[in-house]
Amino acid sequence: MKARTTPNSTIDKTENGYLLKIPEGDSSSYRFAQIDDYFGLSRRKFPHHSLTLSLRAKTSSISLPGTWGFGLWNDPFGASLGFGGRRWQLPTLPNAAWFFGASEQNYLSFTDDKPAQGFLAQTFRSPKFHPLLIPAGVSLPFSRKGTRKLLSKVIAEDSSALSVDVTQWHAYRLEWSQKRVVWYVDDALVFESPVSPNPPLGLVIWIDNQFASFTPEGKIGFGVLEGKEEWLELEDLIVKSG
Repeated sequence: MKARTTPNSTIDKTENGYLLKIPEGDSSSYRFAQIDDYFGLSRRKFPHHSLTLSLRAKTSSISLPGTWGFGLWNDPFGASLGFGGRRWQLPTLPNAAWFFGASEQNYLSFTDDKPAQGFLAQTFRSPKFHPLLIPAGVSLPFSRKGTRKLLSKVIAEDSSALSVDVTQWHAYRLEWSQKRVVWYVDDALVFESPVSPNPPLGLVIWIDNQFASFTPEGKIGFGVLEGKEEWLELEDLIVKSG
């Protein structure tokens, strides 16, 4: 596991885990603290083809300005957004399964019937290439709604809003196999989905002040948000990779 931060953000080792903290700041700079196990690897060499992740976690506030969470992904935004990605890496379609926290400025869904903000159990499955990507790219300058509709046919996704007070300690468990993904909170099943992301994936735990949105109206937005000092604390981290 590698720890990465922007200036003045910190990751401190605690007795049983880690404290990830980003400082107070305005909307002029990106701030993040992240732990992952894929930094420096090409996507095809990401370490996991199935995984069970369990940990206990709590945050500094109910609605952090930006995003935070823990789970698995293929670092799809490496060249475009941030999300702790490597800026030299070309973007790709998303494959991810995670507990995901997103402030109200975010809209991270390609469909109109799935939750795209708040605290979510969320999964994406995408192919490396699909013929519809060509018309989706062509239509983007002319009809963003049309592009979004085409992407919804290429990217399979599933999600559920979770009613959890994230400022209190809770036990989280994510079980990912090639046939399904299952989410538990305090040993209770909270969501299960057959939409399983395509491997290989990397483990990521992060907090940042970034937002990204592609709304049903076709509006695209991304940037960084003003915020107070915020943190994500975790303990009892266990990773079992298949």
